[in-house]
Amino acid sequence: MEVHVNNKLYAVQPDTSVSALLQFIQLSSGKGIAVAVNRRVVPRPEWPSTRLMPDDHVTIIQATQGG
Repeated sequence: MEVHVNNKLYAVQPDTSVSALLQFIQLSSGKGIAVAVNRRVVPRPEWPSTRLMPDDHVTIIQATQGG
């Protein structure tokens, strides 16, 4: 199935969780990351149980240091 991640299309397995998606795109550390699925923020404790559906839109924001 395909999902949109930050406006880029990814092919993932059916029943993929948010946690699995982050591992797939190599952001598995989860530090400083916020995730929204279809414009709804997904709290970190729900990442393993939140399953993606075909054509979902996932937004990932990663905090960076700077000044």
